[in-house]
Amino acid sequence: MAEGKLSASLFFFLLLLSFSVGTLRLVHAQKTWCVAKPSSSQATLLENINFSCSQVDCAILQKGGACYTPDNVINHASIAMNLYYQSKGRNNWNCQFKNSGLITVSDPSYGGCPYL
Repeated sequence: MAEGKLSASLFFFLLLLSFSVGTLRLVHAQKTWCVAKPSSSQATLLENINFSCSQVDCAILQKGGACYTPDNVINHASIAMNLYYQSKGRNNWNCQFKNSGLITVSDPSYGGCPYL
């Protein structure tokens, strides 16, 4: 009996909430990735690579690794920053990198380089 009252109370609360704040929507978790801002300086991106790779395994960026090519700073920074972001729980603050990171909902994987 108490379970039925609890369900009814919860339903009533949600109904009131929807009227008081507009349409109530359920939000589904969406996969996100962290990439480097194209406007970031090379020095900042190199700092991001060094920091990220000191915290996570960046072997995928080594010569012969799946994400080594293209061999440029912005590509390597994006992959390293994303590895860090994913490993820390995909929180917004884990993609700040002194305002040089962007969170995207589009999978940046390419060729044989999977962004996890």
